[in-house]
Amino acid sequence: MSEKLLMKGNEAISEAAIQAGCRYFFGYPITPQNEIPAYMSKRMPKVNGLYLQAESEVSAINMVYGAAGAGARVMTSSSSPGISLKQEGISYIAGSELPCVIVNIVRGGPGLGGIQPAQSDYFQSVKGGGHGDYKLVVLVPSSVQEAVDMTIEAFDIADMYRMPVMILGDGLLGQMMEPVVFKSYEPRQILEKTWGTTGTEGKRKPNIINSLYIDPKDLEDKNIERFERYKYIEKNEVQVEVVDCEDVDIVLIAYGTMARVVKSAMKIAREQGYKVGVIRPLTVWPFPTEAICKVARTAKAFLTIEMSMGQMVEDVKLAVNGQKPVYFYGRTGGMVPTPNDIVEEIKKISGGEKL
Repeated sequence: MSEKLLMKGNEAISEAAIQAGCRYFFGYPITPQNEIPAYMSKRMPKVNGLYLQAESEVSAINMVYGAAGAGARVMTSSSSPGISLKQEGISYIAGSELPCVIVNIVRGGPGLGGIQPAQSDYFQSVKGGGHGDYKLVVLVPSSVQEAVDMTIEAFDIADMYRMPVMILGDGLLGQMMEPVVFKSYEPRQILEKTWGTTGTEGKRKPNIINSLYIDPKDLEDKNIERFERYKYIEKNEVQVEVVDCEDVDIVLIAYGTMARVVKSAMKIAREQGYKVGVIRPLTVWPFPTEAICKVARTAKAFLTIEMSMGQMVEDVKLAVNGQKPVYFYGRTGGMVPTPNDIVEEIKKISGGEKL
């Protein structure tokens, strides 16, 4: 496809996964991501794929575990409470070093919370929400087109590094409609999945998918080996957008749909004479620490804006490393900051003066 199509975010993510070669989808309904399983249930049979609504989120993620172990391109999706239920399975998949794609269209919490958009699953996503030492690559699109492009890329990243990759969106991204183009893309060079449990045909020893290591030294060695791979990812897979930060006083940092609001706030603030720039992570793990640290040498302050009580701000503080003050502004429970709210925070930080 090369023509523009008007699509809802959830449906665009689904089609992008199919375009990337995903042929297995296991999920369970929860608002505001229900259009993903609904779309997959219609499209998968038409591409010789499998859609299966599991009896629970726990079942769904373990079905993903099985399909990933067989070397298939597989995806699941859910929203906050459902992702929490999948955490044990995600840890098993990470421990078994299997590729898959997980979509989280975040809603307000904690608990059942509400169905409105939020960014309060940041910690869960980037700090390894399940048990043990592991990471996910976490991509954070801010538009439906980016959601398409990142979903396609996510399958390649997952296969390349043999690990789960998460698309972290929110209710705004999932429900908004925007024009998208499904571009032809050059897939990464992925090694053949010789580790897959695909049957031996008597030509090799059986492959075993495992995350259990009785000998503590074996487990330690495996974890160290995995984290060496994570170091490589931190050097090579960071994605970040830096806007007008060359000669700036206050740097606004936001990701996902919140970054769209922040860019509008930057424009308003600049029109009023404030020297403001924006840093937008496109990956929140690996985090763009180096880009933030570089700007911290010349900027006077940082303001992190989130739809949460403050989560990414901790990684921003680590990146700034005490060079300059870091402030936070957030709304929670499904409330979305407006550009004018952010401009008022900029004025507070600068003491009402144009720094």
